[in-house]
Amino acid sequence: MYITITAQKLGGQYSQSSGDFVAYLEKENQGIEHEDMEHFFNQYGDEYSASEVVKEIDNNTSKLKKKEPKFYSITVSPSKYELKKLQNSREDLKQYTRAIMKDYASSFNREINGRAVTVDDIKYYAKIEHNRTFKGTDKQVKENQPFATKILELKHQIRRIENGQDLGNIKKLKAKVSKLEIGAPHQQNGKRIVQGMQKDGNQSHIHIIVSRKDISDSVSLSPGSKYKASNVMMNGKEVKRGFNRDAFFTNAEKTFDTTFNYKRNYAESYKSKKDFIKNPKLYFSILIGLPTNEKAIAFKILGKAGVPLNSIPTSQVQLALKTIKYLKRGLDIAIKSGSIGI
Repeated sequence: MYITITAQKLGGQYSQSSGDFVAYLEKENQGIEHEDMEHFFNQYGDEYSASEVVKEIDNNTSKLKKKEPKFYSITVSPSKYELKKLQNSREDLKQYTRAIMKDYASSFNREINGRAVTVDDIKYYAKIEHNRTFKGTDKQVKENQPFATKILELKHQIRRIENGQDLGNIKKLKAKVSKLEIGAPHQQNGKRIVQGMQKDGNQSHIHIIVSRKDISDSVSLSPGSKYKASNVMMNGKEVKRGFNRDAFFTNAEKTFDTTFNYKRNYAESYKSKKDFIKNPKLYFSILIGLPTNEKAIAFKILGKAGVPLNSIPTSQVQLALKTIKYLKRGLDIAIKSGSIGI
């Protein structure tokens, strides 16, 4: 499970309207019939239009300054193992969204009129998407880039020859291009993976737009608060403040496992990602100490994520001999790519 919470920005400025973001989330609905569209939904309804979402989010920003976020984006991306557990991606993901928004609300260390924040105080709209494309930051695109650069240079050369600006053997140059296309390390369906290419398989994920203000437009609820959940004295009065991201991520994972009876392996757990970042020796110790069946599954998960398995110690003796710093550097990106964001 990979979950991120971000304030929406345009360049260096916070977006003053949710319009552009909502329009971006409508991209999969272009050119398809109404019954096949994915609509915005929330705790109370299943079919909100894009214009309704923009109006509701943009009109819920009273007393917020221009330099403050007006809304946040939560992206929830289940792994392929988690998606396989779902019976109906669309309905199950809606159910899960509504459940974790309760976790989101309970993660605020705030009170509204003397009571704890509940999901009924949160103004949000969610949308399920089923497609993903490769980004320039993806490992496959980055490692294919040297081949892409050479191919582009050769194609420019071929074009110059065709335009009479240069001399050369076009047939040989095209053969070089074909060789490079095949030789690129990352392929999908026999084609070199490039930025913008649609990813194969079930790519269902959830986008959630959450207003910075509560549903009454009177209380600021920021998941991006610089304050961790704490109680402080202000004007002689004890005041609760902050948002507990750790609690939200932990509970969101537990909610999935409970809702769909999912048996989570240590290698894909939120705890393992925290162990890896804070205490890598503990991470490797737990990993190699798993029962045989669980360890086999863990290594399969890590291998699919691109982790070089020969770099992982298989015994406490190897763990003592190998340099943790070296191991951490080699596994860092692959491990985090399958984690809940911290």
